[in-house]
Amino acid sequence: MQSQYEIAVIGSGNAAEGIVHGILRQSILLDDRIIATDPAASRRELFAKRFGIAVGEDNRQAVRNSYIVLLAVKPQSFREVLADFVDLIREHHLIVSIMAGVSTATIEDAIPHLQARVVRVMPNLAMHVGAGMAGLCRGKYAQEVDLLRAQRIFEAGGRTIVLEDEALMDAVTAVSGTGPAYFYYFTEAIVAAGEAAGLSRRQALLLASQACLGAARMMLESRESPATLRQKVTSAGGTTQAAMDSMKGHEVFEHIKEAVVAACNRSRELGS
Repeated sequence: MQSQYEIAVIGSGNAAEGIVHGILRQSILLDDRIIATDPAASRRELFAKRFGIAVGEDNRQAVRNSYIVLLAVKPQSFREVLADFVDLIREHHLIVSIMAGVSTATIEDAIPHLQARVVRVMPNLAMHVGAGMAGLCRGKYAQEVDLLRAQRIFEAGGRTIVLEDEALMDAVTAVSGTGPAYFYYFTEAIVAAGEAAGLSRRQALLLASQACLGAARMMLESRESPATLRQKVTSAGGTTQAAMDSMKGHEVFEHIKEAVVAACNRSRELGS
């Protein structure tokens, strides 16, 4: 089959935007090899103006003329969306899903007329700046080359990890997929505290943001554990110790664990 596009992006939300940005920034594909669809005219216009790629409302046309179908829609609406073009899925298609909670088996079962090659991925928002993290696993019928093709797409926006046990994808969703939101929330609190202490919002935001960036780089580059690095900053009776004592007294550690578990459980619910 001679196809016009390499990838059809079905659903042009924020996650898809980061993925397309990475693909084009790293020259994985040229802009004329990608088509994106979305029911919202504003999202189609954004993708067309920012990336110069083909856009449209017609999922059937996009799927018919592509090799890779990237499902970037909300998990609650995936069956309705897929039903519109499922009859067009052929043996040459690779289905890549970034839908939280939806298993490869669920997608395979929704394409009953063939053994669909499905790769499930959970990326995060940091793909927009080339610092993303994505967990991948392949379905029953996907080949090693399919997994490698998907990895190439997502490594354009950061790093990837391949999981053999798909049951762990819900944990990936909770830890890294939604993980950036936890750090944004934590940073919001630090900024608010900085303002309460007399800093301007701009000053507090710069200080907190750079502290987060530096802390992340220290973990990645030093390869020391978060606990070890925290201990290096914490002097007995010092300012960091006062903060740690306050957090321990309010069981912040336990509450964060509970929050991440809640995200994991919600991911499982979305797939049920």
